[in-house]
Amino acid sequence: MPLLEVDKLVTEFDTDEGRVRAVDQVSFTVEAGKTLGIVGESGCGKSVTAMSIMRLLPQPMGQITGGSVRFNGQDLTSAPITDMEKIRGNAIGMVFQEPMTALNPVHTIGKQLCEVMLTHRKISADQAIRDGIALLDKVGIPSPDVRMSEYPHQLSGGMRQRVVIAMALACEPDLLIADEPTTALDVTIQAQILELIKTLQAQSGMAVILITHDLGVIAETSDHVAVMYAGQVVEKGTVFDVFDRPAHPYTRGLLASIPRLESVPKSTLSTIEGMVPGLRDLPTGCRFENRCPHAQPACQSAQPAIESVADGHQVACLRWSEL
Repeated sequence: MPLLEVDKLVTEFDTDEGRVRAVDQVSFTVEAGKTLGIVGESGCGKSVTAMSIMRLLPQPMGQITGGSVRFNGQDLTSAPITDMEKIRGNAIGMVFQEPMTALNPVHTIGKQLCEVMLTHRKISADQAIRDGIALLDKVGIPSPDVRMSEYPHQLSGGMRQRVVIAMALACEPDLLIADEPTTALDVTIQAQILELIKTLQAQSGMAVILITHDLGVIAETSDHVAVMYAGQVVEKGTVFDVFDRPAHPYTRGLLASIPRLESVPKSTLSTIEGMVPGLRDLPTGCRFENRCPHAQPACQSAQPAIESVADGHQVACLRWSEL
């Protein structure tokens, strides 16, 4: 049985202009010890999917209105809030997109790190401090005993991200959700953070959901990948299937837009024309139809169903077999 099984998840938000659907019939599984990469352009529903799993949607606007999220056999969408408080930060850890907003600016690093352990583990304050220092050392922060008494603004972006990872791993979770963990970091620090997550995963055997818009990161770190567009999963499979044999025009467009060393110098980079449709203006048919170079009239009216391309490789496209 998969560690996490998301089945036909639907998440909606109430706005001044009416209700909008940000996540629509999203399904995927995550096995213990494996990494699932969720990729797509900004605004396609990646972070909302993560927040739905954690039941951290802004209230009262955000609501899960359909589907299920089963973690270790328990449906999190209907779990009592007391159960979710025990699961968050304990069985499921999360690395948020921007560490400066995830950390409290008026509390020291040590206080925030120890709070996680004191909430979920039956240990003394002294033991929490010792464990906190060991955790900071584990994630590669120099002079961890000194850093425990410092505030978030005193650390660099890479250091803050390491602190957030340490907090997420404090209770040795079964699942780590990393939402754009390398955003706003320079390339060398990005590589260090990703290598750190891979090393810690190898040591603990935890599963990882890695959310990013960087296909290069997915290729380096993930076992499986789900490609999202306008709130839906349009293609999913092993990283080798999706990267070597992309079936959806959107996936092909994303892969074609990656700069390559063998490209002609100073040549124009490939792009996907157009914009992701707004949540209030979603087309009735295929949501990629207005940007797709292979669109046919049928694509404007029919919502493509998820079909099997090969064992474990699925796509939502009316014309994938012709392309």
